Amino acid sequence: MIKKIIAVSGIIMSLLVAIPVFAENTSGAAGATTMTSDSGAKIACVGAAVATRESALGAGVSAHAQAVQAAYTLRASALAAAYKNTTNAAVRTAVKAAWSTFNSSVRSANSAWKTTRNSAWSAFRTSAKACKASTSVSDSTNSGSEMSGQ
Repeated sequence: MIKKIIAVSGIIMSLLVAIPVFAENTSGAAGATTMTSDSGAKIACVGAAVATRESALGAGVSAHAQAVQAAYTLRASALAAAYKNTTNAAVRTAVKAAWSTFNSSVRSANSAWKTTRNSAWSAFRTSAKACKASTSVSDSTNSGSEMSGQ
């Protein structure tokens, strides 16, 4: 499920990154654009890159949350079953297996999130660079504020 979401997000990001943004000629003279329309087009280009990034990050966070929730649900079921055993050894073995499966599932969810997060930011940086807008327009410096997983 997570792999499908990541794959779909990647395809969507690739398609949106490939769409060029053209500046409109607002001065009326052939081949001439005003500085304002050129700057506006560059800002719009960065805005589109940000929207694509945020969409991918939103899908990734949702997939991560669903995977972690599923891990907790499965752990609860496994622990409930473990405590229905009648011997200490059987309980201990079942509890250990429940926690091991849970930890593996959460690590997998975190790894998938980190991959999605890194891909989204990388694609954004590439797209924003292609816009040739001033670096003051981009919010790349805030990438460190992104959720890192557990």
